[in-house]
Amino acid sequence: MKAIASIAIAIGTIMTLAACDVKKTADGNITVPKYEKTKEGDVTLPKYDVTTPDVKVTKEEKTITVPTVKTEEKVIEVPKVSVTPAKDK
Repeated sequence: MKAIASIAIAIGTIMTLAACDVKKTADGNITVPKYEKTKEGDVTLPKYDVTTPDVKVTKEEKTITVPTVKTEEKVIEVPKVSVTPAKDK
């Protein structure tokens, strides 16, 4: 049951990420000094706008058929073993 729930969550996550709308708004830049440390390097990360989908999770009741297990008490004969140690014979 846990495996089925894990798979369902994984599929839902994959579908959600696949439905994202991603737009690049700014380019990144890396400036690294060549061999001399006369000036410091500069790093600018690219920027993105990400629009995620709306996901709604709801519950609904369903009637399903499930197997049941019944137990009952019965009196049965079982073997009884008694052991007498060799030194007590």
